[in-house]
Amino acid sequence: MDCQSEEEETCEEQYDSENCTCSSKHDSTAGSNSDAPVTLKILQNWVPRVSHYFDKEHYTYVGHQIVIQESIEYLGAVVWPGALALSQYLESNQEQFNLKDKKVLEIGAGTGLVSIVACILGAYVTATDLPEVLENLSYNISRNTQSTNMHKPEVRKLVWGEGLSEDFPVSTYHYDFLLATDVVYHHTALDPLLATMVYFCQPGTIILWANKFRFSTDYEFLEKLGHIFNTTILAEFPESNVKLLKATVREN
Repeated sequence: MDCQSEEEETCEEQYDSENCTCSSKHDSTAGSNSDAPVTLKILQNWVPRVSHYFDKEHYTYVGHQIVIQESIEYLGAVVWPGALALSQYLESNQEQFNLKDKKVLEIGAGTGLVSIVACILGAYVTATDLPEVLENLSYNISRNTQSTNMHKPEVRKLVWGEGLSEDFPVSTYHYDFLLATDVVYHHTALDPLLATMVYFCQPGTIILWANKFRFSTDYEFLEKLGHIFNTTILAEFPESNVKLLKATVREN
């Protein structure tokens, strides 16, 4: 069910600037507040093509046609609204978030759409997800990043909260951007997910996280994130119940 319950709406109303720079949807002064999130709509720049076994959807971002193969076997192999929102935002805000020659890590990369867009924008991309998702993820990224003008992206296994210091030692791996979309929903790995964000978000790293907010647990995670990081809601997509946030390390 996509509609938010009364409990979830109440949770959204109560979540204020104590933890995150945002404003209530009933705040009549929001329009004059430069820190208020912009209200956007996810553009329908794709044409879905459905089969019994997998979907192939065609998108256009940054002047490139992107063909995404979806798998019906895993939630992580489907394009969710957060990925569309973040891809659109990165395309439209290249001056604010210049990815050219930046090191970008996507966690829970799923189909790879966001990683592909980041790659087109000139980033050195590492796309990560669970082992069972990597085959489809690798296929999509390889198919859509053949251009010689792009840095060759990397696809790696990453299980949230597991083997981080062994597989991604801080002495070697530092990322300018950490990207995540629709990684928060009803699952048991929210604490490991938060621990993973904390691990990779070093001084100078910017987290960009887009998520469809449906459950009270989504807002609880947002609140925890706000206690740890400096967080700002950059944009909201009301028709899709998606929020896009920026988070950085708190300065001592």
